[in-house]
Amino acid sequence: MSVDYGDSRTGIAVSDKSNTLASPYGVIKESYKPKLVDKIVSAAIENGAEKIVIGLPVNMDGSHGYRCAECKELGDMIREKCSAEIVYQDERLTTVMAHGILSENNVRGKKRKDHIDTVSAVIILQSYLDKNK
Repeated sequence: MSVDYGDSRTGIAVSDKSNTLASPYGVIKESYKPKLVDKIVSAAIENGAEKIVIGLPVNMDGSHGYRCAECKELGDMIREKCSAEIVYQDERLTTVMAHGILSENNVRGKKRKDHIDTVSAVIILQSYLDKNK
């Protein structure tokens, strides 16, 4: 399972049993981190996730900013409530790629806003799966 953590919306994606293909799961609309963690853990349990891949927003120069620390804090909070292994995946440019995918599929306006985080989570998970084959 993967998580694209955002301040108000967090995208979730899951993989098939063979860990070959990432698919969208949905968006969790929650800004209060403890409640968000509970919802992520529930999704992980529901999907039988053994590993949770959290997108790490590394700066273009490779440095880690405050947002990386926020994502690692989220990972620590999830780890306290869930037995799934927590790993991090560089998510540079995933939002740009997600916007490109949605544009190619003519997804605009409110629909785009509702789907961008989930598509980003799919890209994060697929990148992780491809890298670890």
